Amino acid sequence: MALSKNLFGISKLALTLSRRLVHNIVDTTKPKEGIFPNGPLDEDLEKKQCVLCRLNVTPDWKNVRLLSQFQSAYTGRIYGRHITGLCKHKQELVEREILKAQNSGFMPFYMKEPNYLHDPMLFDPDHPFRPHKY
Repeated sequence: MALSKNLFGISKLALTLSRRLVHNIVDTTKPKEGIFPNGPLDEDLEKKQCVLCRLNVTPDWKNVRLLSQFQSAYTGRIYGRHITGLCKHKQELVEREILKAQNSGFMPFYMKEPNYLHDPMLFDPDHPFRPHKY
């Protein structure tokens, strides 16, 4: 016999199918009034945008002052997304433009330009926006 029976004479296949059906039931009733719809939580849960998207700024390899904000002052390392808080698209653009600026001689490779050391910071490298995956 291909299907085994349990104590009650019901096949295991039927039991697993019935469990799947029971656990996959979706509650289609309307939520209670006043709990979530159009409440104060909706305004807090708006999608967060990165600094560059919010200000509608496109990074350019000639804008060294902006690009230097995303580079470490002493090592020249480009900060990651978890530190800068940028979206994936803007982070890739910033990295590409920094490399263009460095290769064309507008930006140094290892040290930040001393004139830009006292610029206001867009983010705090010591307190990342998101935890690092490692």
